[in-house]
Amino acid sequence: MLSAVTATRAAEAVHAVPVSAVDAGAFRTAMGSFPTGVTVVTVASDDGRMHGITVNSFSSVSLDPMLVLVCLNETSRGVGLIERAGAFAVNVLSAGQQDISRWFADRYRPPGSTMFDGMPFAPGLTGCPVLADATASFDCQLRQSHRAGDHLIVLGEVVALVHRPQLEPLIFHAGSYKSLEHEPCPRPGQTGHRKQRRQPARNRHPDHPTTGAGRPVKGSERKLDASQPPPEQSGWGPLVGR
Repeated sequence: MLSAVTATRAAEAVHAVPVSAVDAGAFRTAMGSFPTGVTVVTVASDDGRMHGITVNSFSSVSLDPMLVLVCLNETSRGVGLIERAGAFAVNVLSAGQQDISRWFADRYRPPGSTMFDGMPFAPGLTGCPVLADATASFDCQLRQSHRAGDHLIVLGEVVALVHRPQLEPLIFHAGSYKSLEHEPCPRPGQTGHRKQRRQPARNRHPDHPTTGAGRPVKGSERKLDASQPPPEQSGWGPLVGR
């Protein structure tokens, strides 16, 4: 039995491709196989300047002290502001905030505080914008930053947080926004009818995600249009901003 299973797996195995034969696009596509949440990293400086950037390369690091990290493109306009302010906030977007994700990934959004026009937020303990209706927000003091290839690993200590557990998180996978299906897993030995899983909705309409002076508008989920200019990139994942 074991030999048959082993033989089947060997027949289905895919040969690894040397890195020398893989371009950045193929790497990003493969990384898109890893589902992530979506965050907007925000910062505000003492002189009143603000910046926000869509990032899906985000992780907890430590419980004691409470540390998190985000990965930002070294060319991001937010890197210098975070280093000067010594603080940043990570806002974990909820399922209804796809347009906010697209807005802060749009390289053509206006610079500075203007990009927050029409965006509901409140200053956090550090002064960084904490977005309304995010499923969680982590207000952080900058602890360290490390250069890694073409990105900067930013490590922050959480000094305040907001959690809205009733809100479902926004998910990004294989170039599309998706949502979780809340279906309880059966206990060991438990039998019974399982409901058919519904497929995540996707919005195929080509409408632009913003209107007016940078005000996000409500919209359903949609697949990113590869024919349009790519969003500004931060993090090794497929959905990121500057």
